[in-house]
Amino acid sequence: MSDLIARAAIDRRIAEIVTPVIEDMGFELVRVRLMAGKDQTLQIMAQRPDGSIEVDDCAEISTAISAVLDVEDPILDHYTLEVSSPGIDRPLTRLKDFDRWQGHVAKIETNELIDGRRRFKGDLAGTEGDEVLIEIEENGEALTIGLQFDWLSDAKLVLTDDLIRDVLKARKDAGQIDGQEFDEVETVIDGDEE
Repeated sequence: MSDLIARAAIDRRIAEIVTPVIEDMGFELVRVRLMAGKDQTLQIMAQRPDGSIEVDDCAEISTAISAVLDVEDPILDHYTLEVSSPGIDRPLTRLKDFDRWQGHVAKIETNELIDGRRRFKGDLAGTEGDEVLIEIEENGEALTIGLQFDWLSDAKLVLTDDLIRDVLKARKDAGQIDGQEFDEVETVIDGDEE
């Protein structure tokens, strides 16, 4: 399991417990985070293989994994369970995410310094083996670099008009929103609204 899906040991343990339940329901686990604080929150992001998820799906997943978490009881203290979609500016947690979102802008952080830096922002250029390719600007020139997937500590898409348009178009094509809604939103994005 990728550290980007489940970073801490407790997150990985929870992922081991909930992944079979989520997959049996026809979804994929995107990320697990137990966030400490005054009140602990267990955040679970999931989606269908096509990237979609509805509010009702989140409720069904929540009910199903609550039952198994109550039995396994991996979290000692009281916590709140939050099941959600990854959102448009989603975290990228699996190698296949970098291929799926090729051409979109992402922010990537690494565990170690790579050429004196840990943060990279640029256009995703897919993958090559176990490397994530990203086109960054270096001294005013576009440069495509490869970062080992294992080096990554965090990665997420940057919210851009192109990203919003592509996500909405995919939802329209999948019949999740109707053409009129898409046209209205696209008009706002293009700035043609009067």
